[in-house]
Amino acid sequence: MPLFDLPLDQLREYRPERDEPADFDAFWSRTLAEAAEHDLAPVFTPHDIPLTAVDVYDTSFAGWGGHRINGWLLVPRAAEGPVPCVVQYIGYSGGRGFVHDHLVWPSAGLAVLVVDTRGQGGHSLHSPGATADPHGGASPQAPGMMTRGILDPDDYYYRRVFTDAVRAVEVAAGHPAVDGDRIVVSGGSQGGGIAQAVAALRPSVKGALIDVPFLTHFRRAVEITGRDPYQEIVRFLASQRPSVEAVFRTLSYFDGLNFAARGQTSALYSVALMDDVCPPSTVFAAYNHWQGPKEITVWPWNNHEGGGGFQREEQLRYVSKLFG
Repeated sequence: MPLFDLPLDQLREYRPERDEPADFDAFWSRTLAEAAEHDLAPVFTPHDIPLTAVDVYDTSFAGWGGHRINGWLLVPRAAEGPVPCVVQYIGYSGGRGFVHDHLVWPSAGLAVLVVDTRGQGGHSLHSPGATADPHGGASPQAPGMMTRGILDPDDYYYRRVFTDAVRAVEVAAGHPAVDGDRIVVSGGSQGGGIAQAVAALRPSVKGALIDVPFLTHFRRAVEITGRDPYQEIVRFLASQRPSVEAVFRTLSYFDGLNFAARGQTSALYSVALMDDVCPPSTVFAAYNHWQGPKEITVWPWNNHEGGGGFQREEQLRYVSKLFG
């Protein structure tokens, strides 16, 4: 994929106006207050797997609407006292996967809580999921998750996903092996967009690792990329032509630009300049709106894979420095 977006010098200055509804903060305060009416009811069931350096727990808790959300909690077995924790969110269509996929953070002395994304991971061979989405949208939708309930912010799929993700931080913070004052949220693509939102909605987290984030600068994304998942929105609009205003009104409550403008914690972003799934201008738009301490790693020759293992090394160094 050749370079197709703005030149890097312009990307570094790209800070578009945000389409923010007047009741954005009230919407999310109400959403999280409604979720808080349900007890978290976390369950940590020891998972029988022959790994000698970590304790593994098959984890579940009550997310949005009290629905059970699944995950994995891995804790370094040799830890003396509570340890920092990375709460890890998953890319689009994937699930929590296998325990052995998530050993990097425990090998660095941190716990990791890997959070399933409701309704996803049903056809992924490499990262299967284990969590349903019992709440279906009442309006028409294009195949995929992007337009499920998109005509009403209260019914939109990502309202449930973001709420689950915030609740997951509370679950991690409440585990006796975790230092609840040293939690980092992390993810790539969809997971990056989720981490970006959680860092704004749960400002007590100490850091955010936001790789090639999805769910950001929706209007520009759907106009300049021909790739899924953003194209799910395009296909919906091509069919449901009178719904344009309602669709973009809903998306404004979930746009990473509006969360980034509220982000106060330390953040490490990454961007790939040939990424035609999450275009670089959409990533820089959020990064340039981020209010807290921030760094961004630029991968000039990569598509949506971004920095891959190289970026993971950057994250390990960043978190080590963050926690001293």
